[in-house]
Parts: sequence; C-alpha cells; structure tokens
Amino acid sequence: MSETRVALVQLRTPATQAAALAHTAPLVREAAATGAKLIATPEATNILERDRGRLFALLQPSETDPCVQGLIALARELEVWLLIGSALVKREDGGAANRSMLIDPAGRTVATYDKIHMFDVDLPTGERVRESEAYTPGCAASVVDTPFGRLGLTVCYDIRFPYLYRALAKAGAEILTVPAAFTRPTGEAHWEILLRARAIETGAFVLAPAQGGRHEDGRGTWGRSMVIGPWGEILAQATDDEPGVINTVLDPAASGKARAAIPALVNERAFAGPTPA
Repeated sequence: MSETRVALVQLRTPATQAAALAHTAPLVREAAATGAKLIATPEATNILERDRGRLFALLQPSETDPCVQGLIALARELEVWLLIGSALVKREDGGAANRSMLIDPAGRTVATYDKIHMFDVDLPTGERVRESEAYTPGCAASVVDTPFGRLGLTVCYDIRFPYLYRALAKAGAEILTVPAAFTRPTGEAHWEILLRARAIETGAFVLAPAQGGRHEDGRGTWGRSMVIGPWGEILAQATDDEPGVINTVLDPAASGKARAAIPALVNERAFAGPTPA
C-alpha cells in the first residue's frame, strides 16, 4: 500500500436533512479537490435537532434519507471513499440508530456500525443528556478492509471505552474513525487527550471529524477535528469550531512501526479481576 491523502470535514449540521446536504456537499467537494481518497464527516452529518418530537418526525431510513443518498451519489461522482461519520436514521423496527456508514467509490455501502455506547450523562453545566432514550445501541464492532488498510468504525462517546479500540486493533484495524459531536465542556477538557490515548494504546491512526459551533437547535459542539498518528502525534487539526476541511497523508508503514516499538497488543496477559466493593 502507498501513502494515502485523507481529509476530515468539520460541520455545523443544521436541523433538516436537505439543509445538511447543502451544507456538507461543498465541503466534501473541497476535500476531494485536495486529492483526498478517503473523506470523513462527523457524527450526525445528516441532521441535528435536540427536540425529540421534531427529530423523530424527520428521521428516515438511510435508503430514503436525502442527505445520506445525496452523499452516496457524491462519493460515486467524485470516485472517493466517504465515511458518513454517522447518520441519525430510522430503523426497520421503528426505532432510531446513530449509524456510521462507509461508502466506496462505486457508491456501495461496504460497512455500517451502530454506535454502541450511549451518552447518558448529567453535565456540570446542568445539561441532561440521555441518548439511550432516543437510539437503539449497536451490539457489534465493525472492521473493514480498504485500499488504505483495515479500518475500525466507532462514534463519539465510544472514545471513552478503550476496550472497544483494543478489540478493533487486535482484529487488525490500522485506522480508527471517531466521528463526533462533542459537547463544549467535555471537548475542551478531554477531546485531544482521549484521541491521542486511543492512538497510542493501539498503534493506529485515529481520524476524528467533528461538529463545531452553535447549532440551529441551540446546542454547542467543540470542533477541533484531528488526525492522530500511531505514535500519538497530531498530523492535522482544526484550531476552532468553524466548518471546513483538514487533510494529511497517512503512511501505511507507521502503524506497524509503532506496534513493533511498543508491542502492547501482544504483551497483554489474562488476569483475575478484583472483587467488587
């Protein structure tokens, strides 16, 4: 495998799918114009609406969602691999999923991943978030072979659960994706630290496209999209919340070099856990 240019698209997704496509498509085109062969967008690329009633009235299956289908057509037109970081979509059972989708240059969906870990928290700001009340969590990790290496899919809050990333790395993932819509308080405190930690622990690239700024529904997201190398180094980053594109080149040999230098994936040992208090 040769070196590959990748690009992350930072968004400020609006509250309808049609508006989201109009917002995202020009940035994907801009990313493709840099020569990127793999382009990744953030969590909730297709819609951000905190009012659950309005959100659920708008959700559609991915097969009919205008933003998802528009981006699939764009990947085919531009002949690029496109990670729709996640789309908020209606499931066949009537529930909702926060679903990451990897699209190949022919417009085929080659892998999907439903976010496993639900963001159920009470923030220091007084904000209460209960993703589990809206979305059905996934139950399976996802890795897929690409021309750039083996890729492992995750979404946002997953970043706080290192065992998921270790499992992906042990399944051969050399690139880990973390599309996100981080809150501003948690983003400022933890975003960069967590991304670099997951890269160092696994010896993998981490691609983390993010939402940023003040959205139509009133929420604020942190931005600061990043590409982290397998040694934990920042290869590219957005320095603010503004929508835009960052890009860099991935060296396919870097993951193997990092894992050879620190062979933590093969040095682990089974152990008996402590007795719960």
